[in-house]
Amino acid sequence: MWNSISGEITRKGLEQVFLQSGDLEWDIAMGRFSLEALPPVGQRAKVYVWLQHTEDSMKLFGFASVTERALFLDLLKVSGVGPKLALKALSGMKHQEFAGALEAGDAGRLSKVPGVGLKTAQKIILALQGKLILDDAGLGASPTAELVAALAEMGFDRREVDKVVKALENDPAVAGLDPAERERKLFQLALVKLSTS
Repeated sequence: MWNSISGEITRKGLEQVFLQSGDLEWDIAMGRFSLEALPPVGQRAKVYVWLQHTEDSMKLFGFASVTERALFLDLLKVSGVGPKLALKALSGMKHQEFAGALEAGDAGRLSKVPGVGLKTAQKIILALQGKLILDDAGLGASPTAELVAALAEMGFDRREVDKVVKALENDPAVAGLDPAERERKLFQLALVKLSTS
């Protein structure tokens, strides 16, 4: 589907942004910290997206970084956590802090986020602790962060994906390729390795 949408910001609301891309204006639901990371109205921005498609509606969710989107998608794997609650959780605490509290098993801190009670916080920790891949910058800044996120979204274990991609980065088959071609080749090699392991 779509990975990201780039365009001019036409309006910012409390939990949404309107982005004009060509002749289309997108209405994208966003968390507080993602909205704050975007430039002001009238300027261009790139928003990473995820589409929720149900029987009777479609809703686009947006994120300022692939890392935040990856955490949002991980939260959706937790029983009882839907897109609205996942976005609310990431509006109550920066995604780096949320992930840090999750990895530390700090249910008390997570439960203080609006919409996340103690029971839900414990379920999130139980389901996701030790399974997140957090890049050092916390902003999807590493060259392979998007590649790792894309493969994880295909259903592969995020830690395994990260390990495979790191191992393949030094493969002679990708050395000397231009960045776009290198990423394509890394994706192909990682997909083959993950599918056969």
